Amino acid sequence: MEFKDYYKILEIPKTASPEEVKKAYRKLARKYHPDLNPNNIESEKKFKEINEANEVLSHPENRKKYDQYGKDWKHADAFESQKNNQQQSHRNSGAQNQEYSGDFSDFFESMFGGQGRQNNQRRFRGQDINASLKLKLTDVYKSQSQTITVNGKNIRIKIPAGVENGQVIKIAGHGSAGENGGPNGDLFITFSIENDTKFKRDGSNLYINEELDLYTSLLGGEILLDTLEGKVKLKVAPETQVGSKVKLKGKGFPIYKKENEFGDLYITYQVKLPTNLNEEEKELFLQLKSIRNNGSK
Repeated sequence: MEFKDYYKILEIPKTASPEEVKKAYRKLARKYHPDLNPNNIESEKKFKEINEANEVLSHPENRKKYDQYGKDWKHADAFESQKNNQQQSHRNSGAQNQEYSGDFSDFFESMFGGQGRQNNQRRFRGQDINASLKLKLTDVYKSQSQTITVNGKNIRIKIPAGVENGQVIKIAGHGSAGENGGPNGDLFITFSIENDTKFKRDGSNLYINEELDLYTSLLGGEILLDTLEGKVKLKVAPETQVGSKVKLKGKGFPIYKKENEFGDLYITYQVKLPTNLNEEEKELFLQLKSIRNNGSK
C-alpha cells in the first residue's frame, strides 16, 4: 500500500493541534469542493485525499496509530495482538524477546513466514466517517431528501421531520471502504439546526410571546397568530392579564419519526400600553380612574 503523508496533504506540521487540523481541513475542503470545481478531476482527487487525511488526523486514536505505524495504521490492532502473542510465546519457551523495527507491512512475513501472508489478508472493516449538516429550523418542519457530498461521493439521504440540533443519525455502509473484502464503515451525520423563526423550540413544543393592545387585553377579542403552518384566529378572553399563557394543541413541531404527530404551541401574552396620549384620551383615563376609585369605596 502506498504511503500517504496526511500532514503534507493538509499542509500542517506533525505537531499541529486538533484545532489546527480542523481549520486546515475546512480551508482546503472549501477550496477543492466539487461544487466549486465542477468537472475538475484533479480537484476531485485532491478533495478525496483531504477528506481521507481528515478522517485519520481528526480522530485522536487513529492519529496515534498513523503516527506510529504509517501506512499500516489500519492494521495496528492486529499487529499489536500478534506481537503480544509472539512475545508471550517467547516467554513461555524461554526464548529471548526481540524488538521489531522497520516496515510493519513486512512484520507478518518476517515473523510468521507464509502464515504472515495469510494473516495480512484478513478482512478489515472500513473506518466510520463523521460529517455535519447545517439546516434551518423551517427545513426540518417537514421530511425531505437531500444530497450531501462525503469523500467526493454524492449520497442521497432522507431527513425525517423533527430532527433536533446536535442529533446524530447513522447511514450504514456509507463510510470508508473496507479492505480485503471487509465491510464498509458507517456515516454519522451531526445536525446543526439554526432557528430562523420567532418561536423558541423545546423538543416538539414551541413557545412564543404575543403582544396584546390594552383594549383587547381588557375587553377581549380576536387576534391573528402566526404558526409554522400559517396564521390562525385566536380568541382572547376579557381581562387577560400580563403573563397569561394559552396552549394550542398540535400546533407545535413535528415529533421525530412519528407521522402526523405534533407537539403543542404555548403563547404567553404581553400587553403593550398606548403611548403619545392626546388630551381627550388622558381625560378618559382620568374618568376611568375616578370611576374605579369611587367604586372601590
